[in-house]
Amino acid sequence: MKKILLLLILPVQLAVAQTNIHLDSCYVWARQNYPNLKHTQLWKEISALSIQNKETNLLPQLTLNGQISYQSDVTEISVSIPGMSIPTASKDRYSTYAELQQSIWDGGVTKASKTLEQAILKSNLCQLELELYQLNDQVLRAFFTTLLVDQQKQVILAQLKVIAKKLELVQSGIRNGVTEPAAALVLKAEEINLKQSIVELQAARNASCKMLAVLIGKTVNEQSKFLFQPTFTPDTRLVRPELQLLANQREQLSFQSELIQKTRNPKFYGFGQLGYGKPGLNMLLDEFKGYYLLGVGVSWNAFDWKKTSRQQQVLRLQQDMLQSQEQTFLQNMSIVLIQQKEEIAKLELLINNDRQLVGLRTEITKATASKLENNVITATDYVQELQTETIAKLQLELHKIQLNQAHEKYMLLNGKTLKSGNEIN
Repeated sequence: MKKILLLLILPVQLAVAQTNIHLDSCYVWARQNYPNLKHTQLWKEISALSIQNKETNLLPQLTLNGQISYQSDVTEISVSIPGMSIPTASKDRYSTYAELQQSIWDGGVTKASKTLEQAILKSNLCQLELELYQLNDQVLRAFFTTLLVDQQKQVILAQLKVIAKKLELVQSGIRNGVTEPAAALVLKAEEINLKQSIVELQAARNASCKMLAVLIGKTVNEQSKFLFQPTFTPDTRLVRPELQLLANQREQLSFQSELIQKTRNPKFYGFGQLGYGKPGLNMLLDEFKGYYLLGVGVSWNAFDWKKTSRQQQVLRLQQDMLQSQEQTFLQNMSIVLIQQKEEIAKLELLINNDRQLVGLRTEITKATASKLENNVITATDYVQELQTETIAKLQLELHKIQLNQAHEKYMLLNGKTLKSGNEIN
């Protein structure tokens, strides 16, 4: 029975222990978990409804009308003809009718309006895409903070093992009467300092993990292992969503200009009217009669006092503004990318120096440890050298993580294409 329980529990433990979190997966999860992502479907539904409304311009328009009136005077024939009675139109009138109007050609306004609505949808979706892309920077900071804490924690734990071994040697020397008891106290004090550092690192990890969990909508715990595979490409084409948004906005203005121009075209339509009233079409017949009318019509605003021209000029000015915004954005991005490249170069140089320093400090600590064992130096001297070595190792890990983060940030600044790829195992 115990064997069965072990077999049942073991896979669960392994699954927790092997939980891996990849940075690219965090980007995708943060996008999927972002509340405003549902605006994508909402914008599409809004656009579809607007287009349907515009399409009704090409459908028959039916209106029902009714009217009762009394007028002070009517047309009369004041000529008297013997043997003939000339009727006089009634001053009270009653009329109800249905009027049907069908657009034959609306000057291309409806088609242009639908095209403009689709361009507006693209701009709205691109604006949302920009908002989603800006999430990546928050994910990046939380992910690398956790990664950095994990690496620094490993360094501290390794140093604790070193302290523990040295403490055993010192305590053995104390028991044999060749080492001062104060030496053990110094090592124990350093052990407590290192453990306090682990507590601080754990608190920082918990905070960054909780922040990341909120962003990605996934459970992140102590067993979660953070993985990052560098894919740095120093010279990539700038494909930021801001550029796509500006391009869509320029296209939107272009379609808006086309729509304004088409409103100046003449419009042709057919119409029909079916009614019942007193009088009917025969104004001299003072009784209720049914009637109908059929015809075609044209409307054209031949002179608009240069209103269209001014509207077109406003759109051209807005196009110029978008063009200058793009140039400004490209200039700013060029500066930021240069700074990021310099940051990468600096970190690469620091890492080379750190490796040399760690090697030297490790050799110095080893030599100091040997002197401590032979009672040539005090425990305080040894701890000072160990602390210096620990700081050097922590600096190396810090700069390594910062370099990976700088590489990733450079890729994001260029407009990294995100794919779902990795998942939590």
